Amino acid sequence: MTALTSRRRATAIGFTAIAMWAGLALLTTLAGPVPPFQLVAMAFAIPGIASLILWSVRGEGLRHLRQKPVVWALGIYGLFGYHFAYFVALRAAPPVEAGLIAYLSPLLIVVFSALLPGERLRWYHLAGALAGFAGTVLVVTDGGVAFKAEFVLGYAAAFACALIWSSYSVLSRRFGEVPTSAVGGFCAVTSILAALCHLALEPTVWPQGREWLAVILLGIGPIGLAFFTWDVGMKHGDIQALGGLFYLAPLGSTALLILFGKGEASWIIGAATLLIVGGAAMATLDMLRRQPGSQP
Repeated sequence: MTALTSRRRATAIGFTAIAMWAGLALLTTLAGPVPPFQLVAMAFAIPGIASLILWSVRGEGLRHLRQKPVVWALGIYGLFGYHFAYFVALRAAPPVEAGLIAYLSPLLIVVFSALLPGERLRWYHLAGALAGFAGTVLVVTDGGVAFKAEFVLGYAAAFACALIWSSYSVLSRRFGEVPTSAVGGFCAVTSILAALCHLALEPTVWPQGREWLAVILLGIGPIGLAFFTWDVGMKHGDIQALGGLFYLAPLGSTALLILFGKGEASWIIGAATLLIVGGAAMATLDMLRRQPGSQP
């Protein structure tokens, strides 16, 4: 397998995370009134426990947990740190504005990628990410947004979300030798920390009936397998392309909500689609232009 083919394969694997994250909003809605930290604890417990079982079946024991402290710090910082900052943002600011600021993360991924050895940030990478963000502004705000000074703490927490996720994603590249299976350990610790936050801050509300299925699907996909495939994409794929493609997640999320009758289509969604898809095409221009056998 050539270096370019391997890079494209890793990028495709990373893109599956974006596809799974498109279902995050719908599944969260279907999970009912479960408090956020409780939901995170329950969902992250699924990949954490599944990883332990898989390692046991393979006879690998707990060797995947034997990572350097800096690796553990990065994994917990990315998975738990992001969700903690996000929920603080939602408590301290309107969800529309908080969500919009948090969606700066793909743009920051593209910008921060320029700091990595062997990566070159070109104008069309940045232009594609900016177009994707502009489209996301339309999707998230439905054409209207109002920032107010009294919510500055929430806005700061939302920006922390963007900074945490983008820096975690890009820094993962510096630890390419760490096996992706280690993410299972990060998920387990995130589940434990989220459970502690839940016990300290929230009442307990258990899912009912079909809501359990939504929680299980969250743990399998958007809050499970997605973090493993994203790790592969960040470590071995095209970071700029994945940064631009990331904006397909909020677009896909909105499309699913409309499809399941929890949202309405409008011309704003159409305009956002053009911006996001066009931006994604620009961000992946390098991947589209290269021919097999050429140097990445």
